[in-house]
Amino acid sequence: MAGGNGNSPINLDIDEATARGMYANFAAIAHTPAEFMIDFAFVLPQQSKNKVSARIITSPSHMKNFAAALADNIRKYEEQFGEIKA
Repeated sequence: MAGGNGNSPINLDIDEATARGMYANFAAIAHTPAEFMIDFAFVLPQQSKNKVSARIITSPSHMKNFAAALADNIRKYEEQFGEIKA
């Protein structure tokens, strides 16, 4: 996903713990007039309570750009590896 004004790449630095990533099989999305919030979690069926592992808060315009970038990447993935079964 492009960032900034789209004219130049953004140089990102990432620490080792963040680079390892976290697995999530659940996401909950909420919004206010000013923000979107996405909570990610790893949900186990036998647990009655699961913990949010990450929360992303962003602006509506960035969320719309993110949704378009996600749709584009899903299309590219399916072109290369086949249809994703929902």
